[in-house]
Amino acid sequence: MEAQTTIEKKYNKLIIALSIIIPVAVAILFTIKLSDFGLDVQPFYFLPPIYACINGVTAILLVAALWAVKNKKIKLHENIMKVCIGLSLLFLVMYVAYHMSSDSTSYGGEGVGKVVYFVILITHILLSIAIIPLVLITYVRALAERFDKHRKIAKITFPIWLYVAVTGVVVYVMIAPYYGS
Repeated sequence: MEAQTTIEKKYNKLIIALSIIIPVAVAILFTIKLSDFGLDVQPFYFLPPIYACINGVTAILLVAALWAVKNKKIKLHENIMKVCIGLSLLFLVMYVAYHMSSDSTSYGGEGVGKVVYFVILITHILLSIAIIPLVLITYVRALAERFDKHRKIAKITFPIWLYVAVTGVVVYVMIAPYYGS
């Protein structure tokens, strides 16, 4: 048991650091354009549908991972979760690359649609920040074989991560007609 808590303690500072550094870095990078550095980079207009698909695949895989663990297919669950973490990292890189090469797209709808869009967008953004430490803590608890604690936090992490993945697709679908306008 001592080695398990050592593993958790070993990663605690890293989890805290990443939970702060990632959102701050994304916020800072959001304000920087590659053209500001004299780089003649074509905007990565092709990325939003790709990273929306990554969100969709992540959502499907999260449900598959839940199914796997509920059916005692632990190794499959573990592998799927590693893929989900990898996809989330890939999403993050693409998202930052797009926003460093392109101006932000504004939602062009009006009325109730605009309110719905902003409610979904704001909750998506806030929960995407909150999910960083939750995923990392959940993963480390599994790594440390603290499965009682892993299950406990996974019950919180799973629905939030699923919401972030699904709303990532919804936000894209809602704003897609306004890209390039």
